[in-house]
Amino acid sequence: MDPAAFKYLAIATTILGMIGAAIAVANIFSSLLNSIARNPSAEAKMAKYAIIGAGMAEAMGIFALCIAMILIFQ
Repeated sequence: MDPAAFKYLAIATTILGMIGAAIAVANIFSSLLNSIARNPSAEAKMAKYAIIGAGMAEAMGIFALCIAMILIFQ
């Protein structure tokens, strides 16, 4: 195989990191809504932790995007 083909295959596998980040953020916020429905008085405390968790999960997707961009333009 051509080395360029391996480069594009590596770029395509970074999609898995982006998909994983999207699934993680969806799970975080669906759990947040479920928790708020069960205990509305704890909304402020849970929302703070959900935002922090979503930011950390989204960082993994951004790192995967950065790696893909580095591979594309290298």
